[in-house]
Amino acid sequence: MRVPARPLRACEIIQNMTHDLVTTAFTLEGYRIVQNLGLVRGIVVRSRSIFGTIGAGLQTIVGGNITLLTELCEKTRSHAFELMIQHAMDMGANAVIGCRYDATEVMSGVTEVLCYGTAVVVEKS
Repeated sequence: MRVPARPLRACEIIQNMTHDLVTTAFTLEGYRIVQNLGLVRGIVVRSRSIFGTIGAGLQTIVGGNITLLTELCEKTRSHAFELMIQHAMDMGANAVIGCRYDATEVMSGVTEVLCYGTAVVVEKS
């Protein structure tokens, strides 16, 4: 597997593999799978800072959406997704099917987010 010199930025990923070629389904309408390259994944392990923990604790007093944690979760999922896309492109894929997310609390305040799917090469049918 080729290791990139640096991680790709989101704008570069979009240019190389469009989001419409990443799906939770196991087929892509209008495309034919010509090669299955196997499992790809992006893993991110994050913890909250002490300031984020205090801020989120204060937000729970008021109730409603805890925006500090929502933003952290969204950034973590996005980062895991980008890593999965990068892994797929490194394998020569132009699409990912069966995309899923999973999260596990590794220890108190530390969470692993996994984005995974099957890297494939597709062509228009």
